[in-house]
This record gives sequence, structure tokens and C-alpha cells, in this order.
Amino acid sequence: MRSPGFRRTTVAAIAGTLTLAGLTACGSGGASSSDDGKTRITVNCEPPKSAKVDRKFFDADVAAFGEQHPDIDVVTHDAFPCQDPKTFDAKLAGGQMEDVFYTYFTDAGHVVDVNQAADITPYVKELKSYRTIQKQLRDIYTVDGKVYGIPRTGYSMGLIYNRSLFRKAGLDPDKPPTTWDEVRAAAKKIAALGDNTVGYADYSAQNQGGWHFTAEMYSQGGDVVTADGKKAAVDSPAGHAVLQNLHDMRWNDDSMGSKQLLVINDVQQMMGSGKLGMYLAAPDNIPILVKEKGGNYKDLALAPMPGGHGTLIGGDGYMFNKHDTPAQIRAGLKWLEHMFLTPGKGFLGDYARAKRNDAPVGLPEPRLFTGAADATDQQVKKANANVPVANYQAFLDGNQNLDMKIEPPKAQQIYSVLDGVVSAVLTKRDADIGRLLKDASGKIDGILARG
Repeated sequence: MRSPGFRRTTVAAIAGTLTLAGLTACGSGGASSSDDGKTRITVNCEPPKSAKVDRKFFDADVAAFGEQHPDIDVVTHDAFPCQDPKTFDAKLAGGQMEDVFYTYFTDAGHVVDVNQAADITPYVKELKSYRTIQKQLRDIYTVDGKVYGIPRTGYSMGLIYNRSLFRKAGLDPDKPPTTWDEVRAAAKKIAALGDNTVGYADYSAQNQGGWHFTAEMYSQGGDVVTADGKKAAVDSPAGHAVLQNLHDMRWNDDSMGSKQLLVINDVQQMMGSGKLGMYLAAPDNIPILVKEKGGNYKDLALAPMPGGHGTLIGGDGYMFNKHDTPAQIRAGLKWLEHMFLTPGKGFLGDYARAKRNDAPVGLPEPRLFTGAADATDQQVKKANANVPVANYQAFLDGNQNLDMKIEPPKAQQIYSVLDGVVSAVLTKRDADIGRLLKDASGKIDGILARG
């Protein structure tokens, strides 16, 4: 699922009130050099003015870059979401993209397919940090051996749970569920506490049900499309297991509550109010639960995806306009390194600055780097941590043994189909799981066949 935002710890706070700047924002059509001979680049994903702290940080970092590189002129575009699915393709087709523009992982291949991205392969060797970025993230922006973009952040799904409810239900909060059978058993005990307490909640509307179904498929060792991306793979033992488990928790155990067709805000509200035991999410949900939904950091913990097979990953990065000059590409790479790709520094990595401004430090993700770069980044993060990092250790330990899998091609269209499958199971006791998966397979095959 698309996880829009410029800073993943504060994104949801303003998601409902801000929109992407219109298509009138200038793209790459301007000159590549300023009147004073500087190399000029336009970049997007500048935080909006309403996000005062992030805007201040971002602008300060851009100003510092200008001082270090007086030969480069960076023109930032204020936009939120950083990429709006409703206008993204129109901006691509209209040549309105900035010189260095933000993309979700799931859009990288599409941008290349429609020939709107510059091949930056000859230039990435000049990016000192490139080889320190996790290979599985770099590969997302590599198509047919050519590099078209640079990752900025990454996330993986896990199981957020309420330690206080675990204790009240007689469960050990230091030993979260590792299998879906254990999730079901724990959910049943938590729901038995009464007082409208729900053991486990899941999304089933606005494409979010399809997103979570995909994550649950990965956790069971399954997939939603075949390896070549040409056919549906949901009508499988893993697909049946996912839906049967949801059905049984909903109807046999009554551990998912009676209200269904939930979306992320509903579930976050339940967790923040202390009425929910578990749900699937990425680590960036935790500060949202505290700052917006009334939760407490000490009660919120994170475990890896149950099942032991895989987890869904996502994230974002920047690509380069196909009209960029070599000088603009080089300038853009320098800007990315300064802003996002220097461990322990920059817009996302200056943990000391974040702590001084009461932003959460110590969440297990995003985790972009490997080797010595990762060690440096984690050391600085640990030194400035202001959240209970021990609550997330199970997530860190468990993720080492999971396959990290990106979302499927045509993700949003596929999720729309799978929404109907999940919602049917959660709202109809007699839902025919086999028929639902067979019908969904046919629809997904049609989506993939259209290319």
C-alpha cells in the first residue's frame, strides 16, 4: 500500500488536510542553468508550511547544502502527499515532473516503462553512499541492469500489540505470537476481557483490505501473483489459510468485534484507546498511536509478521527526469546524499535534532543502510532514543529470518479486487472462500493481461 509522506513519523497528522500542489507547479521544462551559471534542479516532497517543524528542518538542510555547494541552485516544491496517485500519471505524461522527483517503490517500474526516467547508471558511482544502501532496496530502482532511482526510506510490516492487554489476558508481553494459530489464541483471550475489547482487527475497505491480505499471504509463504507477474496466485493453500483464519476469528471466536469494513484510522483509534490487542502495521504507526490516538509508548510493542515466511516491504525514493542533463543528475545525487543518505545526519537521520524537537527516536525503521553505515546510523539513533526500544526487539530479531517482499504489480487495482474478498469473509458468516478466491483470480488475471 502506498505510504505517502515526507517524514514517516509525522505524515498521518496532516494527511487528511493537505493535498498535492497542482499540475501548474513547474517541472523540468526550465533551463538547467541559472543566470549566474549555477546548475539548477527542481525537487519535490518539501514539507508543507503547516508542518512547521519538518518544514524548518527541510529548509535548513537545503540551505546548508547550498552553502556547501554554491554551484548548485535547488528549487524545492511544497507538496503533500509527496506523490498523489490521482495526479501522478498525468504529471508524468505532461512532462511536469521535477528534475528529481519522489516515487513509491511500486511505481519505479512503471516510470521506466513509460520512458520518463533518466538512466543514472553512469553516475551512481559518484554517490559515495550508494553501495551502503540495502541491496534489496537498490534493486527496486534497477531495471534490466540499469539504475533509475535512489531509495530514501523503507519499511516492513509487523504485528503491533498492546502489552497491557496481554498482561491482563494472562499472556506474556515479552513473547508475542509467532504463528497465526498463536495470534488466534491470543486474540480469543484478549476479547474475553470484555468491555468491548477486540483481540485482533484487520482492514477491509479502501484497498487496505487487499493490502493486508497480501501481507498475510506473504507471511504464509504465498503470493498474490506468479513469479513472472502474469497470473494470479491467490487461489492457493496460503490464500485459503489466510481467509479461513480471518473467518474463524471473526465468526467462531468472536475475537475481531462486530464492526467491520475498517480502515487504518478506525484500527488506530481502537489501539490508541486501549481497546485492541493486535493489528498489522509498520513501525511508523506507533508515534501516530501516541500523538494522535491517545496511546502510550510503554504499552505499544512490535513483533515480526506471524507465520515465519515473509513480510511485505514498501518505501520510497527519488528518480530523475528523462530530460535532466548530466550536470543536473550529478547535482541531484549530491543533494540526495546530503539530505537523506548520510548515516546519522540529514533530514531523516539527524536524531539529536529530532529528539530536541520531541520527535520519536528509536523506532526500528526506516533502516536503509548495511554494514558500517548501518552501525553508525544505529549508534546515533540509540544515543538519542526517547522511546522504549526494548518493545521492538522482537521485531528486529524476527525480521532477520523473513523474506522481504515488495508489493505486486498493479498493486492498487489488485487490492481493490481483494478488498471484496476480505470484506465478504468478515461480513458474511457463510462466505464461500473457494468461490471468492476463484472469482478474484479471474479478475486479477484480467488486470495483469492489460499490461
